[in-house]
Amino acid sequence: MKVRHPAKLALYLFDLRAGGVARIIVNLAAALADRGHRVDLVLCRAAGPFLTQVPDAVNIVNLRRSPLFAAYVLVAAPTAALPLLVSYFRRRLPIFRSLLHLPALVRYLRHERPDALLSAKTLSNLVSLWAARLAGVPTRVMISEHIHLSTALQHTGCHSLLPIIRRTYSRADVRIAVSDGVAADLSRLIHIPRHDIVTIYNPVVHARLSELAKTHLDHAWFQRDAPPVILGTGRLMKQKDFATLLRAFARVRRRRRAKLVILGEGPLRADLEALTRTLGIAADLDMPGVVQNPHTYMARAAVFALSSTWEGLPTVLIEALACGCPVVSTDCPSGPTEILDGEQYGRLVPVGDDAALACAICATLDKAPPREQLQRRAQYYSVERAADRYLDVLLGDTPRPSSRIGTGSVCGSERVTDDRCRGGECGPFS
Repeated sequence: MKVRHPAKLALYLFDLRAGGVARIIVNLAAALADRGHRVDLVLCRAAGPFLTQVPDAVNIVNLRRSPLFAAYVLVAAPTAALPLLVSYFRRRLPIFRSLLHLPALVRYLRHERPDALLSAKTLSNLVSLWAARLAGVPTRVMISEHIHLSTALQHTGCHSLLPIIRRTYSRADVRIAVSDGVAADLSRLIHIPRHDIVTIYNPVVHARLSELAKTHLDHAWFQRDAPPVILGTGRLMKQKDFATLLRAFARVRRRRRAKLVILGEGPLRADLEALTRTLGIAADLDMPGVVQNPHTYMARAAVFALSSTWEGLPTVLIEALACGCPVVSTDCPSGPTEILDGEQYGRLVPVGDDAALACAICATLDKAPPREQLQRRAQYYSVERAADRYLDVLLGDTPRPSSRIGTGSVCGSERVTDDRCRGGECGPFS
């Protein structure tokens, strides 16, 4: 580990709702604080299940919403992109909510002047770059893309945002992708050379994970001599394509005894439950919703199945390997093929192919790789390894593009307090 002088670092995300990105940011914040840096976790909403996992050494800043967001958009956004932006946030609530916190982020940057600001996810990346332009501070601004962006835009109907992304992302000091697949896609999409995008694999595996995996699991299906359990986890939404997993499981059940557990919650629960009844597998399926400790399920499942249509670098796939759970996955863009090193550590199947997924699950049930081999592979995605790489970039010497720094009038100026916030709206930037 390199010896570094303590720095003021800010990590920006909308909230800490259940999901891989929130877990990654909390892991990274904790690792940076452990190395002696002053770390602010800057949130639009200090809420979500991962809030309780933020260590005391990390200061939580809860940004306040402002009705003046429209004025900031007019100043910060490229003129040619404004009609697209207005059309977009009229139809899409997430960007509207993010822009409400833009003035507060500008004030935070002007008062706190962190050495580096790292944002995560597309909308947060846009807002952080606009805020840096308005604040006019020397903070080094890095954006991180956690999804195969072209596929996500295609499936969500958000192509109107692409011109804004292209123009705005060019202003970042450093652009980070969580996998080579995400980096190559981002390079093609926003017309930036591949060598100007840095790949840093996510900080997933930490010392606490093995302890969480050993926690007692009070579930009848995971008892000794019970049928094997196939596990899926993720938000119940289109991207995760749990419908394909349900159909694959129905095929597996026609061949052998087995159970399926899907952890997570989301808008497609009713649709998935209806499909379950149609397939006749309701008695062998459990969907308990969001659980605090999915690792204890992973450690006891016979197979972990990822059925996603698109990803970036799926955290749950790495966590399953770290728990010693055999995995199968769709070869979706992107991440699984990099995590599994082709098919060295698990089987890959085409996206949306329930027959192939069922065959892969059955083959893995028949012959699973050694747990120790899977756990060794997962260590490639350790928190320590990723934190060192992030520090190299956060505190590096890459020059900032002169086009990023700009000026703009900011309404009001408020002093930042050191009070921590565990929920609600508080503090001058809340």
